[in-house]
Amino acid sequence: MSKRENKISGNRGERAAEQYLRKNGYRILARNFTTDTGELDLVATDDAYLVFVEVKSRMSDDFGAPSEAVDFAKQRKLSMVASQYIEKNMLFGAPARFDVIEVRLDTGKIEHIQNAFDSYLRY
Repeated sequence: MSKRENKISGNRGERAAEQYLRKNGYRILARNFTTDTGELDLVATDDAYLVFVEVKSRMSDDFGAPSEAVDFAKQRKLSMVASQYIEKNMLFGAPARFDVIEVRLDTGKIEHIQNAFDSYLRY
């Protein structure tokens, strides 16, 4: 799959994840929050938590489950960008968690993994 095709399928997956979250009572605060360090796909709130969401889209499981791509290095990067989001928006002390949403583009199936990994936010 080309880089362009990856971007298109990633955007489709993010839109599907955003719709899923809205349907389930989440309020979207940001989409594609970007810094020099990296990007957060979605930032949302469920009224109890500030939720940083990594969306992983796949056409099949040929290369493993989508969530397997969120390895330790990716978790660390997401944590750093989340810290920058908190600082920028002065949300110090807000309880936060990291979720992963898997989107299967071939079937439309969505798997929401809440609190997918622990992070030590620094801000």
